[in-house]
Amino acid sequence: MSKNHISLVKDRLHRIIFGVDTPAGQAFDMVLLFMILSGVAVLMLESVDSIRQQWGMTLYLAEWAITLLFTIEYLLRVWVVKDKARYILSFYGIIDLFSVLPTYLSMVFAGSHMLAVIRVLRLLRIFRVLKLVQFMGEANKLKMALRHSSRKIVVFIYFVLIISIFVGSLMFVIEGKENGFTSIPRSVYWAIVTLTTVGYGDIVPQTSIGQILATLLMITGYGVIAVPTGLVTAELVRSSASGNTPVACRHCNHHNPIHANYCMQCGRPIDMQTVSEETNNPD
Repeated sequence: MSKNHISLVKDRLHRIIFGVDTPAGQAFDMVLLFMILSGVAVLMLESVDSIRQQWGMTLYLAEWAITLLFTIEYLLRVWVVKDKARYILSFYGIIDLFSVLPTYLSMVFAGSHMLAVIRVLRLLRIFRVLKLVQFMGEANKLKMALRHSSRKIVVFIYFVLIISIFVGSLMFVIEGKENGFTSIPRSVYWAIVTLTTVGYGDIVPQTSIGQILATLLMITGYGVIAVPTGLVTAELVRSSASGNTPVACRHCNHHNPIHANYCMQCGRPIDMQTVSEETNNPD
């Protein structure tokens, strides 16, 4: 087989596997989604004792068949993509790899194949398969808002941890081991649960001073919850006002800057008319 023929085969497979603009590519993605759903369903059924006792071998064979198909698909993706390192280290590349590893690891570590439930994340491809570009744009706005507010959120979490450690240490001294606060780490756990208003109720302060401190911490928790939400919301508003909405490539769905003429991932030209329409009509 000549190099030119191999190159043509790789290009054709690339269009089928990574593209959605051909009938073959759409059919491939729909079959892939069906396989993902089937794989997740098999794992869920296998976790039920009564079903596993009756259909255990069938589910076992189905899991291996699906894993082998996913393995072939992953190897084909690595083979046809031009920038292999970029795909392997990308979000989808890591998810694709981790969706097959647990089954192989189960030959060494019993039960680890259940971790293959991570393949449910591959269903995120439905946005690309069904060409829900407007939803991808909104998801990208949220991702950018989280990225821009990440430093503020980290600083906020830092102060929350300080409050939790301080209050937890106080509760350890105030309540003591006899009331369930057996150590400072366990007391800090109680403080975090109380501050986030989760309130499991497994540890409850018994003294008056402890209850007063718990009340103050719970009131503080309502304000604490609102802070990260406000930070992300402010970034979302700022992003929408700026108008710099990234544009998805019609061929590989990679999001590019609004003024890009060529896709930064596949190098193909971006349809400027489509860009304008998607930007001006996000709905």
